[in-house]
Amino acid sequence: MWKMLAGFIVFAVIAVFLLIKSGADVDMGGEQHGVGISHTEEPASTPASAASTPASAVLN
Repeated sequence: MWKMLAGFIVFAVIAVFLLIKSGADVDMGGEQHGVGISHTEEPASTPASAASTPASAVLN
């Protein structure tokens, strides 16, 4: 049983090491909520204004 646990630990260490060395963005901190989040959203009005342009104005 201890061999299975040791094998799992070795596998986990190798997997995390390879993920970090490959340049993957590994964040072991879990979910983060607050000011530090840098999600950027496109303005919702941009696609709507282009879609609301009349077809006659586009063709002229």
